[in-house]
Amino acid sequence: MAFRARILGAAAGGGLPQWNCGCRNCVLAREGRIPAQTQSSLAVSANGTDWAILNASPDIRAQLAATPPLHPTGLREMPLRSVLLTNGDIDHVAGLLTLREMQPFELHATSEIHAVLAANPIFSALNPEVVTRRTIALDSPAEIAPGLTATLFAVPGKVPLYMEGAEVETDLMGEQTVGVELRSGETAAYYIPGCARLTDDLRARLEGAALVFFDGTLWRDDEMIREGLGHKSGRRMGHMSMSGPDGSIAAFAGMAIGRKIYVHMNNTNPVLRPDAPERAEAEAAGWTIGEDGMEVTT
Repeated sequence: MAFRARILGAAAGGGLPQWNCGCRNCVLAREGRIPAQTQSSLAVSANGTDWAILNASPDIRAQLAATPPLHPTGLREMPLRSVLLTNGDIDHVAGLLTLREMQPFELHATSEIHAVLAANPIFSALNPEVVTRRTIALDSPAEIAPGLTATLFAVPGKVPLYMEGAEVETDLMGEQTVGVELRSGETAAYYIPGCARLTDDLRARLEGAALVFFDGTLWRDDEMIREGLGHKSGRRMGHMSMSGPDGSIAAFAGMAIGRKIYVHMNNTNPVLRPDAPERAEAEAAGWTIGEDGMEVTT
């Protein structure tokens, strides 16, 4: 069976254009001069018939409508088998409320992320008699669709913004931020939309992978500050930048990976412009800049 992955949303929280942003990228996207992108989500399948969605973005209704393989096959028959969450960020869980229409599927997450959902009564709109919540322990494979297993593993990150206290740990390792190893037969693919640092253990895990979707939030660590759009660095937000000696381009250099694709890109990231020199630099280093609707088969 061939492993299929389809990017439902390539942008970080807010999408492109972001509703309240007048940065260069957002203006160009509104004018139709660069592609608009919805918020972070990926659909995966081992057979092209049964699908799992990784992260339920606030844009999921439009994403499903734009993806024929995920359309209903009957009156209320759906090819969607499960939703898996990599963290509790709003841009990864808010779309669950759109999926409240008494449609059966499994909801996979770590125990800590399930606890976050359980603590907010609005998510009880997902009727537990219809949507089965399944806990996945770290480093324990679980089937999320026929022929497709997911193994969750801790990556450096932080708790969601709405859970932050006075002190914020931005290199937290545990169940709050995870990557996903996807296996279909002998094929191994990885989805890591949020990562603060490429650790030695993570580097060893990814070595030899056929496909890696990786955190592309910012081009440079101080991007938001330079643009006058915020006071937080990428590190403060729990994301490693693409460029620079501590960035992902340098960190992945020399690794044997079949294909590397950036996802979860902030609206300010210059790589979202096809003619930007930063995009050319990333592509020259072997990276593909993800876009909504992009499909990859291995």
